[in-house]
Amino acid sequence: MKVIVKNTSPLLLIASAAFALSGCSTIKTVQPWEKGNLAKTAMTFENDRLESRYGEHIYTSRESASGGAGVGGGGCGCN
Repeated sequence: MKVIVKNTSPLLLIASAAFALSGCSTIKTVQPWEKGNLAKTAMTFENDRLESRYGEHIYTSRESASGGAGVGGGGCGCN
C-alpha cells in the first residue's frame, strides 16, 4: 500500500515539528545521587560478560578486524 500526501500545509508541518520537539524539552540532567542506579549491571545492554565476549568474538571473526567495538573505524582504516 502506497500513501501519497498531497498539498500538505506548511502550517501543519511546522506544528508537527514543534510537537515533536516539545518532547525533548523535558529532559533532565542526572543528579549525582542518581548515578549509582545507572551504574548497576542491570542497566547495561549486555549484562552477561561471557555472552558479550562471545558476541565480540563472532563480530571480529566476521568483520576480519579486531577491536574497535566502542570507537569509530575498524580494520579498514576508514576512521
